[in-house]
Amino acid sequence: MQRDLIAQARTWLAEDPDPETRDELAKLIDGEDLTELGARFAGTLQFGTAGLRGELGAGPMRMNRSVVIRAAAGLAAYLKKQGHANGTVVVGYDARYKSADFARDTAAVMVGAGLKAVIMPRPLPTPVLAFAIRHLGAVAGVEVTASHNPPRDNGYKVYLGDGSQIVPPADAGIAAEIAAVASLNDVPRPDAGWETLREEDILGAYLERTDAVLTGGSPRDVRVVYTPMHGVGRDVLTAAFARAGFPAPTVVAEQAEPDPDFPTVAFPNPEEPGAMDLAFATAREAAARGEAPDIIIANDPDADRCAVAVPADDTVEGWRMLRGDEVGALLAEHLVHKNAAGTFATTIVSSSLLSRIAAASAGTPYEETLTGFKWLARVDGLRYAYEEALGYCVDPEGVRDKDGITAALLVAELTAELKEHGRTLSDLLDDLAVEHGLHATDQLSVRVEDLSVIASAMRRLREQPPAVLAGLHVVSAEDLSKGTESLPPTDGLRYHLAGDEAGLVSGARVIVRPSGTEPKLKCYLEAVVPVADAAALAGARVRGAEVLAAIKTDLARAAGI
Repeated sequence: MQRDLIAQARTWLAEDPDPETRDELAKLIDGEDLTELGARFAGTLQFGTAGLRGELGAGPMRMNRSVVIRAAAGLAAYLKKQGHANGTVVVGYDARYKSADFARDTAAVMVGAGLKAVIMPRPLPTPVLAFAIRHLGAVAGVEVTASHNPPRDNGYKVYLGDGSQIVPPADAGIAAEIAAVASLNDVPRPDAGWETLREEDILGAYLERTDAVLTGGSPRDVRVVYTPMHGVGRDVLTAAFARAGFPAPTVVAEQAEPDPDFPTVAFPNPEEPGAMDLAFATAREAAARGEAPDIIIANDPDADRCAVAVPADDTVEGWRMLRGDEVGALLAEHLVHKNAAGTFATTIVSSSLLSRIAAASAGTPYEETLTGFKWLARVDGLRYAYEEALGYCVDPEGVRDKDGITAALLVAELTAELKEHGRTLSDLLDDLAVEHGLHATDQLSVRVEDLSVIASAMRRLREQPPAVLAGLHVVSAEDLSKGTESLPPTDGLRYHLAGDEAGLVSGARVIVRPSGTEPKLKCYLEAVVPVADAAALAGARVRGAEVLAAIKTDLARAAGI
């Protein structure tokens, strides 16, 4: 086995086009580091509906130029078999390590396969790539990004010609073509032949499209503190704000420039503890100058997500991060007020509040899909979609994916409209709770080193589903791997809970699923608490938090985690 492992590594080394990963792998071979080599050659990164994502490094279990070239060759072969032999593939990339290299390799492979390739002029947000596919009439698009993953990671996200991410069976078809690539020597990669888009053309067209999300003549008086989280969102967001007539946001200086090391955060994700600390500090400094912000907005590093914080006197920071479900409900209510026509959609793990907002707005169509915008983007007649992980699609005709730039614009417009009437986002959330009930949500998220822990937890829950959680009876337990009338099969479990006898809780819901992009088991919790009037809100929040905490405890025990 040792000889086979070394031989396998030497074969890979001989084809590796990257001096950095060649040197890295050569040192592992020379040092006979069998543990590390075994990890690098334990298989291959699997291409699925999330494309590819993994740690940078040498070998088939890491993200590197060899893996990307094979992925590009597989995509090219798939597109040609689908009748797109003369089509255009547009390639975008973020500012992570190796992103520009992976983008150029992809363009070279497409040209070598006889397709046309166009590449973005510089690192730009993922939604600009999603927009460009439809704008240019491309047959596919690739975005090189690991979104909000740690600095050591990178990824490869694939879109088809409708501008939405791949779903089955396209993922399996592309994966099969990738597996059929015998040697990198068989993949033509010319040194030129692709087009680099002009920034004023593609970014100008995207910014012009952002006008579609706002109402002409609506208020623009809003003070915003903004952080791009060391990513690529700053220039595009500030340009969009200027174009719309909003005051220039105060940008968090320490996180303003793209930096693949993400030096000020442990994880470049606005949801992670500590990630927003510098934004809160910047907001406090602005307030001390007499320029108190109305809201804080954050993008993740590739700017497809949008996070929002609101003033909160009862917190140490003076600010409270809104949950994705809260922002999703606020934007939905704003669009309903604007008479937006079309289907509102969210995922099965997001709050059910959107269904109630849709039902109350003259029968707005509503749908639920599996997790991810790859499913949401395919809803017929889609007008608005969101998922609880800070993703919002407010202009599906322009960007058929989550877009943190246009979502930020709409949040700013809503804040300005409320401000004109002496109200805030928090006030509107209170209104929604009184009208529809308080929809309290939370997550139980368990990060693991050993993926078998996740498989064991899912098996245990399937074999012994809980009958009671937080004192609430489980009235239905669905194994989503079998599919439902409206959903294709997925590895997940869904529990619906009855309300309590006292009527303090009208019901609850739990979804358990393995993460598709990280080594995590994720459990999504919701409890609905009736609210008689505004005076009852404080008590309802306490009750909702208590129920969610109890569900967490009981669910963790049932899953053995």
